[in-house]
Amino acid sequence: MKQRVRAVLITPDNTMLLMKRIRPGIAPYWVIIGGGVEDSDTSREDALLREIREEIAGEAQVECLLHQLENPKGETEYFYLARIATWNFADRTGPEFQRDDRGEYVLEEIPLTAKAITEVNLLPQEISAVLRECLDRGDLHATA
Repeated sequence: MKQRVRAVLITPDNTMLLMKRIRPGIAPYWVIIGGGVEDSDTSREDALLREIREEIAGEAQVECLLHQLENPKGETEYFYLARIATWNFADRTGPEFQRDDRGEYVLEEIPLTAKAITEVNLLPQEISAVLRECLDRGDLHATA
């Protein structure tokens, strides 16, 4: 079964990086950065770091596994907490950005608050709820 990895990317400014998806005929929604685990990846964490490089030309430090779920396609998705200090969306190289039929991808930096997460249509809804619960408990915070 296919595995997917996602990075809850926390910046030094106490914000979170999300990808806003704009597709014809669908209300805009936001997703956590990441993608599929490839056979060439040595681990899920390796796949995650590759996806971050491809999607936002960033280098991150993976801290821990935050949540795991099964998506409607039957794929297991792993959500990791990670810290990121530098990225450059203009230098992204992911294959999805080369396709005209995928709609728009917009990198957005949102405050790391439950209120901000509630105000965007973050999918899947389960991870939105998990992040809000973590923030309410004080489990997510910027490093000093």
